[in-house]
Amino acid sequence: MFIIRWKRGELHQNWMLPDGTLDENYMGGGKMKITIIYDNTAFRKDLIADWGFSALVEARERKILFDTGANGRILLSNMQKLKIDPKEIEDVFISHLHWDHVGGLLSFLRLNKQVKLWIPSYFSEARNVREVIEVKKPTKLYEGIYSTGELEGIEQSLCVETGKGIVIIAGCSHPRMEHILQVASQFGKVYGIIGGLHGTRPESLKDLNLICPTHCTQYKSEIKFLYPERYIEGGAGRIIEIR
Repeated sequence: MFIIRWKRGELHQNWMLPDGTLDENYMGGGKMKITIIYDNTAFRKDLIADWGFSALVEARERKILFDTGANGRILLSNMQKLKIDPKEIEDVFISHLHWDHVGGLLSFLRLNKQVKLWIPSYFSEARNVREVIEVKKPTKLYEGIYSTGELEGIEQSLCVETGKGIVIIAGCSHPRMEHILQVASQFGKVYGIIGGLHGTRPESLKDLNLICPTHCTQYKSEIKFLYPERYIEGGAGRIIEIR
């Protein structure tokens, strides 16, 4: 397995050690690693592709599960093959309450209820966990980790501060991209975005240096054509590291 090391205009691939770690500490301040667990396509052939999205975000010495896909069996199977231990995850961040983003939550919670659950609005599955936090406005979760808050009554995005700037992790980008970028820019200069971009027009991404469109993105081929040096293909098993 290799990871992606992203620098402006460059894409570097580095092998992981046999135990699944790198030969240096890469999850401290200003660094982020994201592993796509669940996506409509599979980057690794041994993983299951399915409609939905989930990713593990590692930053600031925290492990955050972003969304849970549509199917708990697929979520946990892919996690196992990626050597992601559900019991090591400290936070679950739900972007919005559509079935393809919360469908695996109950299966995950059967293995680990000792998490903080960050949600845009209350829903019945948000129970029997250590703590539930509704996020209605832009919020600092931890040092260097933020939420846009629930935008346009439907969805929140996760924002992580890296050495390159703010990286947005989006579930579907149902709110207008201009709105997401405007709110995320409160936390610093926005460097890139990873996740579902739904009907986002490619032109609205022109100022970003990294674009990894996944899941429900309607204009993926157009985005790739317009921004070939900034584009990264997603898919379950893709690992991206940003320093």
